[in-house]
Amino acid sequence: MNNAQAEIRAARERLQTQGWIARRSEAFHHLPPPALQDWLGTQAGVVDEASLPAGAGWTLRLPHAQAATSVQARWLDALDPAQRAELMAGLPSPESGSGDGAAAPFTWAHRALCRRGLRLRVAATPGREREPVRLELHHQPGAAAEAPLLVLDVEAGVQCVLIETHERPAADGLSAVAQNLHAHIRLAQGARLQHLRVAAPLADDRMAHHLQVHVASGAAYAQALVATGASYHLQRSHITLQGAGASARQAALLLVADGKLDQQTHTELQAAQAVSQVETLALAQGRAHAVANAYTRIAPGSDGADVRQRLAGVPLAGQPRLILRPHLEILHDNVQAAHGATWGALPEDALFYARQRGLDDAAARALIIEGMAQALLDRCLAAEGDGMLEQWLQSGWLAGAIARLQPTAEEAHHG
Repeated sequence: MNNAQAEIRAARERLQTQGWIARRSEAFHHLPPPALQDWLGTQAGVVDEASLPAGAGWTLRLPHAQAATSVQARWLDALDPAQRAELMAGLPSPESGSGDGAAAPFTWAHRALCRRGLRLRVAATPGREREPVRLELHHQPGAAAEAPLLVLDVEAGVQCVLIETHERPAADGLSAVAQNLHAHIRLAQGARLQHLRVAAPLADDRMAHHLQVHVASGAAYAQALVATGASYHLQRSHITLQGAGASARQAALLLVADGKLDQQTHTELQAAQAVSQVETLALAQGRAHAVANAYTRIAPGSDGADVRQRLAGVPLAGQPRLILRPHLEILHDNVQAAHGATWGALPEDALFYARQRGLDDAAARALIIEGMAQALLDRCLAAEGDGMLEQWLQSGWLAGAIARLQPTAEEAHHG
C-alpha cells in the first residue's frame, strides 16, 4: 500500500470513528447535509479518464497573453503518491483543528475521495507588475461523487482577477452529482484578488463548496458569489485576516426556487486595522429553503478593526423559508462593528413606477430584482474588477437566472 492509499484509508477510518455531522451542530442546524455515504461514492479506484464527460475537471483560461508568463498551473493526480504530496503540500491537516472545525467531517470525506486537483501560483510579470493578471476557471463534474481540490497562491504585490464558474449540462450522462469541493486561497503581503464565483448546480445535485482564504498584511480579497438552489447546496467560506491592514469584502446573491441553499461565512480578524464587509441578498420563492449565516470574530489586539454585516431576504412568491443569521464576537475594545438583517417584499414604489412606464408585472419584477442584484455585486467588485463584472453581466447569465425566478400562477396567488 502506498502513501496515497494509506491516507485515503485513514480518512475513511476516521470518519467511521468520528461520525458524520450531527443534527445538533449549530452551523448546520437549519439545513443538515445529506448522509456521509452520499459524499464518498461507491468506487475508490483509479479514475477512468476515457469514461469522463467531455470537459470534466478544471479548465483554466488566460484571456491575456502576458498572463501565461506569470501563472504556473499544475493538474495533479491525488492517487499518485508523489503528485498527492505536491497537491496537499502546505495545506492544514484535518487533525490540526485549524480553520473550519465545524465542517471537519467534510474535510475528512474530501481527503478520502479526492482524486484530482489543480495548483495555481500567480506571480507578477516582469515590467508589468501593476497590470492585473486575469484568470478564468471552470469546473465540470466528472463523476457521481467527487471531491475536487483547488490551491491558489497569489504572490506579494500581485493584482489578480478571477472568474470561477461551476455549471454542468444536463446531458453530460450524470443523473445527479454529489460534489465536495475544497479550495485554498492564499494572498501574500500586498496582494489583491477580485473573485467572482458562480455556482449553479442542477436541481437534483448535492453540492458543498468550502473555501479557506488567508490574507496577509496589506492584502485585499473581494469575493462575489452568485449561487442557485439544488437538492442540497452549501457554500462555506472561512476567511482569516492575518496581517495588519488586511481586508475582505464578501457579497452573496442567492437565487433559490424550490431548492435548498446554505451560505455560511466565517471571518477571523487577527491584526490591527483589518477590515471585513459581508453582504448577502437572498431571493427565494416556491418551497425554497435558504439560510444565510455570517459570523465574524474580532480577536484581541485587532486595534482599529472595522466590521460590517448586512443580510437581506426577499420572498418573491409561494411559501419560501428564509433564515438570516448575523453574528459578531468582539474581543477587543477599539473597533467599529455593525450588523443587521432585513426581511421584506420588493419595493412597491419601484414596481409602481415601472408599471407606469408600460412594463407588465413580470417585466417590472425582473427589472427591480436585476437592479438590486447588480447593485450588490457592484459594491463588491466594480471598483477594482478590471471590467470583469461588466463583461459577465453582458453575457446575460444573471438576467436569465432572474427570469427563471418568475412565479407560477399558483405561487403568485399564494405570494
